[in-house]
Amino acid sequence: MTPGHFIDRLQTGLWRENPGLVQLLGLCPLLAVTTTFVNGLGLGVATLVVLTCSNVLVSATRRWILAEIRVPIYVLIIASLVTCTELIIKAWFPALDRSLGIFIPLIVTNCAIVARAELFASRNGIAPSFFDGLGMGAGFALLLMAIGFFRELVGKGSLFADFHMLFGGKTLAGLVVVDGGWLLAVLPPGAFFSLALAVALKNYLDGKRDAAGRT
Repeated sequence: MTPGHFIDRLQTGLWRENPGLVQLLGLCPLLAVTTTFVNGLGLGVATLVVLTCSNVLVSATRRWILAEIRVPIYVLIIASLVTCTELIIKAWFPALDRSLGIFIPLIVTNCAIVARAELFASRNGIAPSFFDGLGMGAGFALLLMAIGFFRELVGKGSLFADFHMLFGGKTLAGLVVVDGGWLLAVLPPGAFFSLALAVALKNYLDGKRDAAGRT
């Protein structure tokens, strides 16, 4: 795989076919846990690891997977990886595990992971599948972090609160930007508004780029 192909797969996952912004996949965890930057970071990294590893394993075993049972096999592979990831988080990041709750095991049902296994990893080699999973996972993780950053700032008036869930130690209040915030931003409607703004911003930037390319 050439460096150009590597860059193309990353650009595809980060921007052109971002699972959350373009394909609108995995919206349940995306909307539910992004009340803070730390929550978005935790779930984003977990999803990135599972997506990349599942792509590699599906690609490595694709020649021995019967077409009739391929989807159950993909789910079994993903579920095994999610279980390992969940146990690691429980052991090393118990506070983060309590904060994310059921949404860590629910990574199994993330349509973005199954979709990449079916559409890309099952048809390509290990190296391209690895970089595809890395790009798609990074794009999804960055979107989670961006929405968490925005909702925490607008809804609570703070940034990077609860970083102790990643490093241990005393409870951290984060960087207080303003005293208080707009409560709606951290409630469920705020999640939809935040995602809508992110999608609108992407479409606007794509439109400007296309218009500049035509001139």
